[in-house]
Amino acid sequence: MNFLVVLDFDHLDNGMFLTAFARSLAQKKESGIIIHSDSEYTDRLIQTGMMREDARLRAIKDLNHRLIALFADQGVSTIGVNGHQKSLIQWVDNEIRINQDQIRRFPSQPMLLISGLAEDLSGESPKPLPLPDLALSFQKSFDIEEVVVFSMDESSSIIKGNFPQSIIPSEKEESFLEKHVPESFRSFKHKIQLHTPDTF
Repeated sequence: MNFLVVLDFDHLDNGMFLTAFARSLAQKKESGIIIHSDSEYTDRLIQTGMMREDARLRAIKDLNHRLIALFADQGVSTIGVNGHQKSLIQWVDNEIRINQDQIRRFPSQPMLLISGLAEDLSGESPKPLPLPDLALSFQKSFDIEEVVVFSMDESSSIIKGNFPQSIIPSEKEESFLEKHVPESFRSFKHKIQLHTPDTF
């Protein structure tokens, strides 16, 4: 796997961003891993009367299917799986375990879209994992140089600015973080590559 991309909570509900990202993905010659969790879709499900935990699981699974369809519309061949399937990702003794052998068995050509739902060996239901922790586990497991995260600033796609940028979020000033870095990654202590969909 040549790159690792994170689709975070806010971007997953942004149709324009997702279409632009899918177009960039279509230009890639190498294969990569894309990880995601849930989005504001969870809150909309809760408003229909679902319990939060059930709504979150449903949203993550539904998003996996929707993203596959969106990527296919742009000509991107993608294999979509939830992390708990085939025990790809396990939560054991408060630790994330990635089944590298199983992931390497997937065809090398298409993109691999994996949700952050881990098989929880201590519980009945899959466990949604925090994306920063999951990204770090994948990065270490597959020796991927940097995690790709996208700027929150929608104008950065129009005004190119200085993207991509390699940053360590925990070392950046608050104003930069609030403008560009997804909330879940603002205290991340490892290097990320900050992109816009167009620079990816």
